[in-house]
Amino acid sequence: MKILGTTLRVCVDDLDRSTAFYEQLTGAEALRFERGGVQVAAVGCFLLMSGPEAELEVLRKVAATIAVTDVDAAHAKLTESGARVLAGPLATPAGRNLIAVHPDGSVFEYVDQRKPGA
Repeated sequence: MKILGTTLRVCVDDLDRSTAFYEQLTGAEALRFERGGVQVAAVGCFLLMSGPEAELEVLRKVAATIAVTDVDAAHAKLTESGARVLAGPLATPAGRNLIAVHPDGSVFEYVDQRKPGA
C-alpha cells in the first residue's frame, strides 16, 4: 500500500465563508459535492464539511483522509496489520473509500481515485 498524502477534515458552520477563506489561503479552487446530506468543499489539503449535526458528529470521529493508490491493497494491508475495517471499500463520486479503525483506536478514511471497474 502506497500512501500518496493526507487530507485534513474540518467541520464548519458556514461552508461558503470557510471555502472562500481556504481558497484564498491555499490558492486552490474548491471542488464541491454533496454526500449523505453533507455539503463538502475540497480545497487543497482541506476537506470542509457542513451539514446536519447528526451527520457531522459521525464525520468528526474520522481523524483524517489518507489517499492511497488502491483501496483494495489498503484493505489487505490494514487487516493483516490488525486494523478493523468498518465500511468499504465503497464507490464514491471521486473513486473508492473505506473506513478503518487502527489498533490504537484511531479512525481513518482511505481513498483512491479508481473508478469502479477500472
